[in-house]
Amino acid sequence: MSVKPGWQGRFFEDFEVGDEYRHPLGRTVTQHDNIWFTLLTQNVANVHFDAHYAAKTEFGKPLVNSCFTLALVTGQSVIDVSYNVFANLGWDEVRLPNPVFEGDTIYARSTVIDKRASKSRPNVGVVTVATEGFNQDGVVVCTFKRALLVYRRGMAPDRAPPVPPSTS
Repeated sequence: MSVKPGWQGRFFEDFEVGDEYRHPLGRTVTQHDNIWFTLLTQNVANVHFDAHYAAKTEFGKPLVNSCFTLALVTGQSVIDVSYNVFANLGWDEVRLPNPVFEGDTIYARSTVIDKRASKSRPNVGVVTVATEGFNQDGVVVCTFKRALLVYRRGMAPDRAPPVPPSTS
């Protein structure tokens, strides 16, 4: 038997300015997601959790909490962008140009817009990406730039899980 390693993610050396990553996983937002996240974060805007109230707005139905949308789109990018993150440095130019509704499926893609060595940490580099989230109709619902510190190859902590002894 041969053990094949799983996806190890990109390291600083793997990023090139101009690369585009079309993140593989879409996610359909449910009513439970929206209500749970809204109440968990103590957001008291009725438009997120009171369908009776939301029906009276121009949207006619609940809006998905915009912080959930930002978190979801960021999370979708992790597999390609920040699997080997040391730390996020910040999100800039966050925009939510169109609403997200319960039942929408969100997808994302990111483009590398900057890459440089860290001035203070030799084990990481700074990568900046522009990310956009869009719904099942291709309508952009979230955009942002994110800067992060990414480990250099061979500098990340060991993530190998323990393996039980063989029983054979």
